[in-house]
Amino acid sequence: MAKTSMSQRKTMGRVMHEYAHGELKSGPRGQQRTGGGKVRSRRQAIAIALEEAGASKYESKARNRRNLARSKAKEAAGRTAQQETEGKARVGARGKRESSRAMGGKNAKTTTRRSPRRRSARRVSR
Repeated sequence: MAKTSMSQRKTMGRVMHEYAHGELKSGPRGQQRTGGGKVRSRRQAIAIALEEAGASKYESKARNRRNLARSKAKEAAGRTAQQETEGKARVGARGKRESSRAMGGKNAKTTTRRSPRRRSARRVSR
């Protein structure tokens, strides 16, 4: 197996963190009723981590690249189990609800603010 990249190692670390905290699920979208449920086997968790990171030796290069891209899109959108339980929604999303602990907690009501420069530019354009 080739050497893994930094982004692959980060993805594997996130998946193993989810496993350690009982958040990692398997099956179609990890739903209980569709045969999914919590992953209890460490070996299965490692297999899922390698697949999500695009570092599996059992899949083609194209499939690995696709899996890594899908995982990175999930992380950027804040749809990972780790981000959902820690209360971090879309990181750096303008105008979306703030929900990281640093920005007011899990159920924050405020939205991210626009910069004053952009606001004045919008007034001028109207």
